[in-house]
Amino acid sequence: MLVFIDESGDPGFKIAKGSSDHFAVALVAFKDIDQSLRATKAIDSVAKGMRSYSEFKFSKSRPEIRDAFFEAVAPYDFCVRAIVIRKEDIYSRKLRTDKASFYSFFVKSMLKFDNGLLKNAKVVIDGSGERSFRNELAAYLRKHTGDGAVKKVIFSDSKNDRLVQLADMCVGAIARSYSPEKKDACRWRQMLNPKIEDIWNFR
Repeated sequence: MLVFIDESGDPGFKIAKGSSDHFAVALVAFKDIDQSLRATKAIDSVAKGMRSYSEFKFSKSRPEIRDAFFEAVAPYDFCVRAIVIRKEDIYSRKLRTDKASFYSFFVKSMLKFDNGLLKNAKVVIDGSGERSFRNELAAYLRKHTGDGAVKKVIFSDSKNDRLVQLADMCVGAIARSYSPEKKDACRWRQMLNPKIEDIWNFR
C-alpha cells in the first residue's frame, strides 16, 4: 500500500495576524501500485496539456486547472481520509506553541484512527522541513500507529512527486470547503467526494 500525505493551512495560532483559522491534513491511499502509476501518468498528461505545468498546488491553481486535475484522476482507484482542525477548539498549550508537535500529533491521529485502512503501508510525506524534524516525525509515526500499519516513512519533494501533488490538491479541496465565504467553496470537494472515505472534524 502507498500513502501520500500533505496539509493545508499552517500550525500558527495568530489568526488575527494571518494564520489560518483551520488546519487540515489528508492522506491519499492506493492499495494497487498499478493504479498509482496510472494516476501519475494521468497527472503528467494534464501537466503537458497545461504547457508543462511543473507542480500542481491547489492554492496556486486556477479553477480550470483544478477542474482538469480532478477530472483526470477520477478514473483511478484511491481513497482519501482527512482530519480538519478548527484552531479555536485547541486548548493544549503544547499544541498551540510547538509547531512540530502540532503537526506530528495530527498526522499521527489521522494514521492511528484509520478504520483498518493501513496495512504495511509505505507513507510518503512532502519533504519540507529540517532533517532532524523529518527523522523525529518518522520515528514518532512508526511508534504511535498500530502494529503492521506503517512499514516505512519517507519524505519526497513535491516538485518531483505527482502523488504528493495529488495529496496537496485533495487536502486543498477539502480545506476550501470550510471557508464558505470563498467562491465555489465546495466545488472541488464535490468532485472529490467519490474518493473521500472519511473526514474527521477534530473536537
